[in-house]
Amino acid sequence: VQLQASGGGLVQAGGSLRLSCAASGRSFSTYTVGWFRQAPEKEREFVGTIRWNLRSPVLTDPVKGRFTISRDDAKNTAYLQMNNLKPEDTAVYYCSAAQYYSGNLNYAGDYEYWGQGTQVTVSS
Repeated sequence: VQLQASGGGLVQAGGSLRLSCAASGRSFSTYTVGWFRQAPEKEREFVGTIRWNLRSPVLTDPVKGRFTISRDDAKNTAYLQMNNLKPEDTAVYYCSAAQYYSGNLNYAGDYEYWGQGTQVTVSS
C-alpha cells in the first residue's frame, strides 16, 4: 500500500487543521493506521492510531482532548483532526500503516508503510 499525507500548513495557536492520509491499493480496511510526528532535532514520536478492527482511536497524552483520528475505508483515507493547536505541535506529521496490526501501537518500527510527511507549523 502507498500512503500520501496532506493537509498540513501554517496556523495560529488555537486553530485547527485536518490531515488526510490517502492510501492506494486494496484492503485498506485491514490496515491499522498510525500517525507520528517529528519536530526539528527531535525523535519521531507517536501521535495516535486507529486500528483495523476497532474504530476508537488511541492517542498519546499530550494530544488527548485536542486531536482525534478517524477513517473512511470506502475512500481509503484516514484523518487526523487537530484542534486547539499549540506551538509545540509544530512538526512534520507522518501517517503509517500495518496490516492486521494490533500490537505495540506506538512503536514506529512495526508500521510497514509510510507516507511522505506533511508540515504543520503553529505560530504563537
